[in-house]
Amino acid sequence: MKLALLVLFVATACAHRHPNRTAAHHDAPDDIIVNGYAAYEGKAPYAVGLRMNNGAVGGGSVIANTWVLTAAHCLTTESVTIHYGSNRAWNGVIQHTVNKDNFFRHPGFGNSAGHDIGLVRTPYVGFTNRINKISLPKFSQQSQRFENWWCVACGWGGMANGRLADWLQCMDVQVISNSECARSYGSVASTDMCTRATDGKSVCGGDSGGALVTHDNPIQVGVIVFASGGCKSGPSGYTRVTDHLDWIREKSGIAYY
Repeated sequence: MKLALLVLFVATACAHRHPNRTAAHHDAPDDIIVNGYAAYEGKAPYAVGLRMNNGAVGGGSVIANTWVLTAAHCLTTESVTIHYGSNRAWNGVIQHTVNKDNFFRHPGFGNSAGHDIGLVRTPYVGFTNRINKISLPKFSQQSQRFENWWCVACGWGGMANGRLADWLQCMDVQVISNSECARSYGSVASTDMCTRATDGKSVCGGDSGGALVTHDNPIQVGVIVFASGGCKSGPSGYTRVTDHLDWIREKSGIAYY
């Protein structure tokens, strides 16, 4: 059941085409992701917007000056334009277009569930108060499941009104056990993780590739990859970063000890 759900989210997230936008923008956006809230500037300086050359959109996170972490299914295109440093969607202070020669998808992606994670090697980007990296878990935390931890997930994906967000939206959510998540989806890979859909909070199409970050001593523990049908009736799903630290180190050299 979960595999079918994941396929559905792949089809609607990084394949979610960017709608036509009006020229006018609100100074204080009041539309929200599915029961989330509008981020203040600088809340998530690691968050980047991805726009693929096929018109699809997604998210990612800065993990070093030359690396972005995202979902593997967001990297099945010829190129991607990365928008850094602005909460306004697709209006980055810095923009870089990167071709597929710089994409790295986990070799397990497409072969088994739980490995929807990828890396983009980028031109050098300097850090500011609006652009900065998010740390990854330490290797000593590889066995940590983060159950019951409070985290934040942000993105420019689908909102409660059915449109993609113009302004970065965030939600505060709690990590649940995979067994609790499986009660909604039938099965969940051990290398995936979920957050509870309290008050209907959920990631949605277009959020794929974004980061799930702990509130305390912020580290990225998940990569957004799936949600329930309609993004309102079940837990949000993520690829578990701790289970892919060896692969991330192998491809990028990034590691925390």
